[in-house]
Order: sequence, then structure tokens, then C-alpha cells
Amino acid sequence: MKIKRNILLNPGPATTTDSVKAAQVVPDICPREKEFGQMMKDIRNNLVEISGGGKGYTCVLFAGSGTAAIDAIINSVVPPEGKILIINNGAYGQRIVQIARAYNINYAELKFKWESLPDLNLLKNTLIKDKEISCVAFIHHETTTGILNPLKKINQIAKSFGCVTIVDTISSFAGVSINIIDDQIDFMMLTSNKCIQGMAGICFVICKTNELEKIKNYPKRSFYLDLYSQYDYFEKKGEMQFTPPVQVVYALKKAIDELFEEGLENRYKRYLKSNQTLIKGMEELGFKKLLKDEEESHILTTFCEPDDPNYDFEKMHDLLYKRGFTIYPGKIGKRETFRLANMGAINYNDIGNFLKVLKEVIKEIKLKLK
Repeated sequence: MKIKRNILLNPGPATTTDSVKAAQVVPDICPREKEFGQMMKDIRNNLVEISGGGKGYTCVLFAGSGTAAIDAIINSVVPPEGKILIINNGAYGQRIVQIARAYNINYAELKFKWESLPDLNLLKNTLIKDKEISCVAFIHHETTTGILNPLKKINQIAKSFGCVTIVDTISSFAGVSINIIDDQIDFMMLTSNKCIQGMAGICFVICKTNELEKIKNYPKRSFYLDLYSQYDYFEKKGEMQFTPPVQVVYALKKAIDELFEEGLENRYKRYLKSNQTLIKGMEELGFKKLLKDEEESHILTTFCEPDDPNYDFEKMHDLLYKRGFTIYPGKIGKRETFRLANMGAINYNDIGNFLKVLKEVIKEIKLKLK
């Protein structure tokens, strides 16, 4: 199967291998068959293994984008009389706030500039003052900017106050080193179409089983996205409550197999080398980064738009798109930026080819960078 290969430098869905795409072409099967249920069980176990978990941890699958997983955790995990503290330093931290509001969940918000790391002293002082807070939620890799929030430090503080820890690892899982046990994560959400390198359409929650059991009798805020109900149904029947995206699940299994083949450490190294090649090349062309090196994830980089009348993001995007490269606009209010991700089934050679084409586009639009 020969498929045109596009290099996606947007923050997901990411470029996939032809073998992952081809894995979707399978005989039709009813998702209630034991064979399909066994595959989903294997996927759940595989994802727990990749997270660094073992006995005492489980994985719950949902049909939907990553936001479905966030929704499922927020609406299910916060106790009816509890309160969630949300760290917001980007569009996806803001999304957690919006979900809490939609369910009328009691929340407190620590809001920071979207290009800034959270103030850990403020976090600690907030938890000292507000005894109602029972959960702390935040984004690990905030693709609004590419900032990598201090996972372990935030959770250490939250745990010292007895809080349940909720971490959005949607764009960092399998791309940045994470260990659900060492990093003290109670609930984490992820999706198939980012660093796992599968297709869009399925998301997951990986969590501590004993923390999941605690929510069993909480009042249900959602019918479709109730976390415990979904877990309990699979445990009892070996299948999802509602129709899963069957072909996407086959692609996911293939993507996980390819992840094990490559090895987690090798994937981290490949992403890092791609990122280093990208930053070096962009700086040589005259572009400037938004964040400091130590604040970044090495999966996505935000660049400041050049101050030149010939610069036009849409024009640059369209010219690159015609040549097989997709870039992504910025998302920081009035700050003029654009973003380049290096997740997915690409390597430093693909980044090198992108830089060559970008250089040609710069000449074509007569853009002055230096």
C-alpha cells in the first residue's frame, strides 16, 4: 500500500507509519467478540506497562479525542463535596477549568501567564489555606507553548497535602520520560494519536486502581463519560460499554507493537535529536524561540513571528503544505507566534528536509529574518 507521506509538524494528530495506516484494513468484526475484547485487554495492559505501572494500576479506554479522557476524569474523580485545584498556564489548563464549570464542580484556579512555569510556592500556600481542596489537576506538556510543567515537584506538593493527583499527559506520554509510580500520579489521561503514533479516535485513563475504587459510589455526572462505569463494565464483560472505533483500535495495537520494537528510550532520543535539529536550523535561518531551553519539552517549540511586512503565516503555511509539510499557528492571545512539533513517525532527516523547503519558501516570499 503506497500512501503519500506528509510531515505533520502540528501538535497532533501526528505523522504515522504506513504499517499503522494499513492495520486499519482488517476483516469486519463485531466489537462484542471475545477476540476483540482480548485485544483491548492487551492494549490496556501494554499502556500500563509503558506508563511504568504494574499491579495496582489499570487502564480505561474511551472512544473520543483526548478531551473525552479529561472530561471523564474531571467529572468522575472530584468528590461531590470536594474541590479541585486547577493549575492553568495554557489553553489546555483553561480547558480543565471549562470542564469543571460545565459540571458545576467546585474548583480553585491558579492562573499563570501562558509562557510561564507555575509558582510552586503559591501552589503550596494555596493548599495550606484551602482545606477543601481534595484534587490537584494540571497539564504536563502544555502544547499552547511547548512548556513542560514540573510533574514530579507539583505532585510531591499535592501528595504532601493528601490530594489526588490528576495529570494530562496527552501530548507527553511516550515522548517524554514518565513513570506513574515514581511521579506519584493517581490519574493520567492520554490519547492514541500523539507520541504513541496511532490514529485519532480513542483515548485512555491510566490510574491507581485503589483510587479508582474510591469513586465507585460517587453520584454520576455523566452517562457516556463516567470513568468507573466504563472500567467496571470492561472488568465484568471484557468489552467497552459503547461501540469502540474498531479500526482505530487495530491501528493502535500496531502502533504499540512498533513502540515496543523501537524501545521507549530510543523514541525519546529520536524526538530529542529531531528537536535539536529543528531548533538549530530555525535559529540559523533567523527565527527566535519563545521559551528558554530548560522550560521546553523537546516535543514542540514555539517561535516568535518575524517583524517583517512580508511575513504572512497563512502564505508560509500554504506554500509549505503544498510541499508536504504542515505547520501550526500560535495560541498565546496577542503574542505573535507559530508552533512546530516533532512528534510522530518522523526523524531528524525529515526535519532537515523541512528546513531546506522552509529556506526556499523564505526566499519566495522575500522574508528578511536577520
